Amino acid sequence: QVQLVESGGGLVQAGGSLRLSCAASGRTVSRYVIAWFRQAPGKEREFVSAIRWSDSTTVAADSVKGRFTISRDNAKNTVYLQMDNLRPKDAAVYYCAARLGTWISMESDEFGYWGQGTQVTVSS
Repeated sequence: QVQLVESGGGLVQAGGSLRLSCAASGRTVSRYVIAWFRQAPGKEREFVSAIRWSDSTTVAADSVKGRFTISRDNAKNTVYLQMDNLRPKDAAVYYCAARLGTWISMESDEFGYWGQGTQVTVSS
């Protein structure tokens, strides 16, 4: 099993930056794909970006390509989501999720482990 704890959310002006962190605990983190999803009020949860821990292969949604960067720190068992040039539409609760295996899925129901979420608010 893996436990996930997000941090780093907050309030930022449009055009600003935030870095979210997802601390993963468990001895087999290297066997997982870690992803970020987000959910705005009244909307479905949507995929943002993911990284395969074993080789750092990444995938990102078209809406965040060129603005958001996912990365991982092996020593800290932590995945980061660097968010630059934030827009009001990026405002949401951001969730970190983990999926055992190597397939980088973009479907939330394929991820079995979730963090509690962290709020990102972007003012215009």
